[in-house]
Amino acid sequence: MEFLLADWLGKPAWMWLAFMGVVAGLLALDLGVLHRGSKEIGVRESLLLSGMYIAIGLAFGGWVWWEMGSRPGIEYLTGFAIEKSLAMDNVFVIAMIFGYLAIPRSLQHRVLFWGIVGVIVLRAVMIGAGAALVSQFGWVLYLFAAFLVLTGIKMFMAGEGHGDVGDSKLLRFIRRRFRVTGELEGERFFVRRPGRDGRMVWWATPMFLALVMIEVADVIFAVDSVPAIFAITTDPYIVYTSNIFAILGLRALYFALAAVIHRFAYLKQALAVLLIFIGGKVFVADLFGWTKFPAEWSLAITALILTAGVVWSLWRTRGEAGPAA
Repeated sequence: MEFLLADWLGKPAWMWLAFMGVVAGLLALDLGVLHRGSKEIGVRESLLLSGMYIAIGLAFGGWVWWEMGSRPGIEYLTGFAIEKSLAMDNVFVIAMIFGYLAIPRSLQHRVLFWGIVGVIVLRAVMIGAGAALVSQFGWVLYLFAAFLVLTGIKMFMAGEGHGDVGDSKLLRFIRRRFRVTGELEGERFFVRRPGRDGRMVWWATPMFLALVMIEVADVIFAVDSVPAIFAITTDPYIVYTSNIFAILGLRALYFALAAVIHRFAYLKQALAVLLIFIGGKVFVADLFGWTKFPAEWSLAITALILTAGVVWSLWRTRGEAGPAA
């Protein structure tokens, strides 16, 4: 019992264990029950799964509100909304990676599943490092805020392009340094094949390349999203749980979003404005002598910016056909 009550990053160990238990249960249900075999996930199933993940994420936020109070609850919901919205831009990149490496839809879920397992670990490392920096050096939070403002301005001024996967230096490096098969080998990430000297050796497959590229893409996106949530709250528990619950649901939503992502053409500008607001409110709070920017204002303004971006995108792209399958 003493172990369960022991403090770990500002919260009792049982709260962290409860969260990790929920995540482990969801992952086991996903791969072990719902998707035991390789199959294509349709839009209807994608939306149903996404609804389930969003409901669970919001229910967890309700529990945070009940257990920790209204302000942490609002901060969780704000972080959840921000991470979910910022991660949507990742859908463009994931779709490009799958398209370039010719990963069929029936195998994409397997890559995304193991991708989320890697994300859980990588985000824990990044958030742990960020929490340590903020607790030891308070001025780091202002660096995060300034970075968000500059990133938002750059994102707003930039074009819509996401680059060419084929030009990736990482992809070229892996293919130069490691043995990679030219074709898929079912759902396997590695296979044993004869090497140049005829001996049986391990080869990576395009499935593994896709997994590595998606993990790297998430790290790049986390450079924006992790400071964004630290600008909302410095509580590692709220930062990490809101991050992970938002990402869990996005994996399921990918299969529906990939078909209609063109309808969110102006969401990038809304996300840019959101980053500028999140970073700017840290300086606004100091200017007015507030301990923190009011949490309820932050949630309301975040919802307003995102709603405006979605509505404007849907109105401007009405009648447009989606990309060819």
